[in-house]
Amino acid sequence: MIDDAREAEILRLYHAEKWRVGTIARQLGLHHTTVQRVLAKTGLALKTVSPRASKLDPYVHFMQETLAKYPRLRSSRLFEMARARGYRGGADHFRHVVARLRPRPAAEAFMRLRTLPGEQGQVDWAHFGKVQIGSAERTLWAFVMVLSWSRQVFLRFYLSAAMPSFLRGHVDALQFFEGVPRVLLYDNLKSAVLERVGDAIHFHPTLLELSKHYRYEPRPVAVARGNEKGRVERAIRYVRDTFFAARKWTDLDDLNTQALQWMTGLSAERRWNKDQPRSVGEAFAHEKPKLLSLPEHPYNTDERVEVEVGKTPYVRFDLNDYSVPHQHVRRTLVVIASLHVVRVLDGTLVVAEHVRSWDRGQQVESPEHIAVLAQQKARARKDRGLDRLSRAVPSAQRLLARAAERGSNLGNITARLLATLEAVTAAELESAVAEAVERDTPTVGAVRQILDLRRAERGQPPAVVPRFSTNPRAIEVVVQPHDLAQYDHLHQDKEDHEDR
Repeated sequence: MIDDAREAEILRLYHAEKWRVGTIARQLGLHHTTVQRVLAKTGLALKTVSPRASKLDPYVHFMQETLAKYPRLRSSRLFEMARARGYRGGADHFRHVVARLRPRPAAEAFMRLRTLPGEQGQVDWAHFGKVQIGSAERTLWAFVMVLSWSRQVFLRFYLSAAMPSFLRGHVDALQFFEGVPRVLLYDNLKSAVLERVGDAIHFHPTLLELSKHYRYEPRPVAVARGNEKGRVERAIRYVRDTFFAARKWTDLDDLNTQALQWMTGLSAERRWNKDQPRSVGEAFAHEKPKLLSLPEHPYNTDERVEVEVGKTPYVRFDLNDYSVPHQHVRRTLVVIASLHVVRVLDGTLVVAEHVRSWDRGQQVESPEHIAVLAQQKARARKDRGLDRLSRAVPSAQRLLARAAERGSNLGNITARLLATLEAVTAAELESAVAEAVERDTPTVGAVRQILDLRRAERGQPPAVVPRFSTNPRAIEVVVQPHDLAQYDHLHQDKEDHEDR
């Protein structure tokens, strides 16, 4: 609507100044139909222009019938159908007309879902990019569970979204809530639903075991009904915006420690949507007594994998090799792994236990496993020392290659460098060996000289290198001191002989 002053201005410009309708509309910032309507109120009959005929006009009825029958048919396919019937116009104009003619689906209204305290929780995974751990690139996943009534969020990060992590997420969340909601809603995850045909649902048997242990009902949402678990979707968005964005962390344990602080701090202190004066933490305190009680023991979430041991005393698990006693080669063992510990069992006997590595291609060893084998395999002991030196000091391989070209004793060099490695850090030795190679002085003496000079520059004493011989006969040799006066007699005898 425009006021009387604007209508008067339109009439003046049209009748007195002889402006066209389009000029008035542009200058006054109005639509041309508004100007025409004002002029029509004064009885002025304006000339109307009939729309120009289009090449597409004969095909409009065909397009309407086709779109009514196939409302999701692509415009490119409909364009080819029209061309087969004689249409010779352009594709762009055709596409614009299709967009105008295509039937619009009726807008669907959704009811706001309300739940009772302790009745329902919602579960989902969220992807948070990649994490580089050594030479391995792992995917960072966030397990999120939210209580539907209080909106209390549980957040825990894992390096996998496989079933073992899915189970750990449930156990950790229910321990955090100190109770169990009666129903847990899932998206159609493979970890939850293996197959679905209409209302017939085939749950993952492991998830059913978990639900039986905690006595809750697993319930997947309907297909294409993300609104049914909108609380966890919004919680994930809230995690991305208020927790993860621009956050600095050193490792997964540090990230999860910060997540726990956020859950009990900022997340719990936000306003509760049902009662603004109350916080989410206060609502959760009201809901907690209405949750089902936890069972006496948590569900076992350790991974269990059968592995074959080859000729070497190692088992392969999750991209890494873990040592076992050499007596267990050529056997089938069982690996039981948690997030931090890997245990190897032969039947019910635990034969090895290691800290879990999330890197890849690593040899995780217990010194006693290798020491026993090395005592029985002298050749293996020698190769073992070279392998240890190569992994700790990569430049040692280049130094040994240069030394071999000069005909040096490689076994002696390897043993002496290993002895030096006992006195200095691997980084120090690596730097010194690299410099010796660059100087083309591939000797242990040159390496030790570089080490001593650098330590002197830092005000440190020279490194005390232990004996490197591993031959028991050499170690047990007792050197008897001699009276040096006999060398004076030898010198005197030589002078007497010359005087003659």
